[in-house]
Amino acid sequence: MIRKVLIANRGEIAVRIMRSCREMGIRTVAVFSEADRASRHVMYADEAYLIGPAIAANSYLSIEKIIEVAKEARADAIHPGYGFLSENATFARRCKEEGIIFIGPRPETIEMMGDKIEARKCMEKAGVPIVPGTEEPLQSVEEAIELCNKIGYPVMLKASMGGGGKGMRLIHNEGEVEEAYNMARSESLSSFGDNTVYLEKFVEEPHHIEFQILGDNHGNAIHLFDRECSIQRRHQKIVEESPSPFLTPELREEMGRCAVRAAKAVNYSGAGTIEFLVDKHRHFYFLEMNTRLQVEHPVTEEVVGVDLVKEQIRVANDEVLHLKQEDIRQRGHAIECRICAEDTENNFIPSPGIIKQLMEPNGIGVRIDSYVYEGYEIPIYYDPMIGKLIVWATTRQYAIERMRRVLYEYKITGLKTNLNYLKRIMHNPDFVRGEYNTLFIEKNTKTLLRATGSNEELENVAMITAYIDYLMNLEENANTQQMDTRPISRWREFGLQKGVLRI
Repeated sequence: MIRKVLIANRGEIAVRIMRSCREMGIRTVAVFSEADRASRHVMYADEAYLIGPAIAANSYLSIEKIIEVAKEARADAIHPGYGFLSENATFARRCKEEGIIFIGPRPETIEMMGDKIEARKCMEKAGVPIVPGTEEPLQSVEEAIELCNKIGYPVMLKASMGGGGKGMRLIHNEGEVEEAYNMARSESLSSFGDNTVYLEKFVEEPHHIEFQILGDNHGNAIHLFDRECSIQRRHQKIVEESPSPFLTPELREEMGRCAVRAAKAVNYSGAGTIEFLVDKHRHFYFLEMNTRLQVEHPVTEEVVGVDLVKEQIRVANDEVLHLKQEDIRQRGHAIECRICAEDTENNFIPSPGIIKQLMEPNGIGVRIDSYVYEGYEIPIYYDPMIGKLIVWATTRQYAIERMRRVLYEYKITGLKTNLNYLKRIMHNPDFVRGEYNTLFIEKNTKTLLRATGSNEELENVAMITAYIDYLMNLEENANTQQMDTRPISRWREFGLQKGVLRI
């Protein structure tokens, strides 16, 4: 029985996992780098251990340091979250060797699905549709040119061990093949330590739709329906929603069956995701399997009412999956926006710094998965995402209206964020109609990056004015000798000067 869990991660996902553990009566252990001493996940955990300097390679990616802490803290299990070591088969195997439960799938499953070429072969054998492409790694530029001409342009060149958009190049004609081949191999080698690449036919006007799956160690597997993840910039998701406005009930059912078939083909254990590309004619193809919890998992939790982290822990405890496919229903609609500390008007460069003011929205159907607070300094060393804003409502229209409202309420000062960028997405006609695909950002770049509107300017001026007023009040209160030390209002001061006082 798992009684203590070490979370081998940081930020919002570490806090989110700890919350479920606390509800289950499970103690938590945090690990942190020098840059994360003041992070919320460190303060929230029951125990916390320093594991190294800010650079991830020497802290959050150090398998032996994390294993050492887990043994010192006498943790029964390790939850990897997402990113970092979450899809590292060597890490999962080391946990097993040390008698520590890895809250995730078996190392062999991670290994097989981490190799995109092997994953394609496995899915094809299981009867899951795959995108036309190569079955073996490319050996040379000449072979790449020959196969591109055979498959037909456009073609997507991909790193076999890739993820997150790294090692991917879109090729429109023969003249682009050589440069794309060399760049993809180089990027793949630097990011994943492997330069193997392969080709897939590029699906035009595609939708990126994924199905959440759950499996146990006793041969059971179910899906928890779909998420629409087509709003992406450089292959990085920005907004996700569930259910997808593009799928028909019949297609949703068929894709769900394929997702379960894919999970059973690899004896999947725990929470995972089957990602599909769906073309404009609603033909779908297997893209990849993510053998971990996804960033966007909250939208699924909101519409099906299942805590995925708790299910992961129960499966890791070797419990039989208590959920049945016929019991899972989609209820209402959920939307997630990723809140990032980045300068959207300056090529989305990260914007680390100290949060001066933070006003988080609230109300019915609002959820915030975050790790920041007023006075917290966002470090420069990690992903710029500082939190996720999730709303739920009975219909998609109501969910959009709710997201507009909470984005209006969300205030962060002291650094640049993408809040205004997200507001514009929520008002975009294509998004509102649900008529968008993975080309949405490219198609709407100008309108999404337009200069800040007058209302936003007035709002920013008001916030700056209020903050200046707050600082002046602090100074005046520090110098006053009066008994009444309440802050002096600018309006009250003006009234005193005019001989009129209204409070």
